[in-house]
Amino acid sequence: MDCNEARALLDADVDRELSAPDALRVQQHVEGCDACRRERARIVTLVQAVRQADYHRAPDALRASILAALPVADVGRAGEPSRAEPRPAPQAQPKPPPRGRRWFFWPTGSGVPARPAPAGTGPRVAALPGLGWGVALLVALAAAAGMALSARHADTDRTVDELVSSHVRADLSARDIDVISTDRHTVKPWFNGRLDYAPPVEDLAASGFALVGGRLDYVGRRRVAVLVYRYRQHVIDVYVRPAGEGQANAPYTTVSQGYALDRWDAAGMTWWAVTDAEPSALAAFRTALDARLAGTRTE
Repeated sequence: MDCNEARALLDADVDRELSAPDALRVQQHVEGCDACRRERARIVTLVQAVRQADYHRAPDALRASILAALPVADVGRAGEPSRAEPRPAPQAQPKPPPRGRRWFFWPTGSGVPARPAPAGTGPRVAALPGLGWGVALLVALAAAAGMALSARHADTDRTVDELVSSHVRADLSARDIDVISTDRHTVKPWFNGRLDYAPPVEDLAASGFALVGGRLDYVGRRRVAVLVYRYRQHVIDVYVRPAGEGQANAPYTTVSQGYALDRWDAAGMTWWAVTDAEPSALAAFRTALDARLAGTRTE
């Protein structure tokens, strides 16, 4: 794949609309092309900015003028002519059937026998054999749970996009580190007064992950601490914020746009780690950090 073909697919790749083979080809090209990688990062940043933009309700006068300009149509019943079409001449309507009793059916096994109800204008209640109100309630609850799960997945996807954009933006800019130091006793106090919480800072050089500094960034419209580590020739950005803000965060790992991400809770914080190294390196980093945090709490 050359740059011309890749550039034509970058927008669809960022929106995750490509097939798996095309997405893999784009990813392989971007990993080896600095120009296309910068262009993709620019698109990701733009998409994220649009998603975070404020939305405003249209004024009532504008809404009314738009609705007034729409063609009037009667869509109340399928097959019925619209108001703009001529209606056929009225015909004699057949007489309605004589009023009688209508039957209300209770759920199977409810212990309440079926009985006739007085005739009137109320709605008819039809029962499906073997399907009670309890089953209908379970179906409704399952649908609501599915919608909540989809919303959580959408929130996670947005966070993943934000973190990858932040990681790439820092890598491309000259402001990837605000406080440069390998000493955690220098990095940790630097966040005092800049955040409303104190992030734990650990040096994992003995495990192959050297602390090189930290910076501030925004994730989900919230200022967060970012700890910067080095693993061989790779950078690991670790985003730290208090646990319990918003919904509960279960452990989560993924690969997005060629970057490995890991999320977990420890020491009262939620940790998000992002790197262009292999996912196994991120798993080793998490193990080393958890072990260090557990040792710190027991000291």
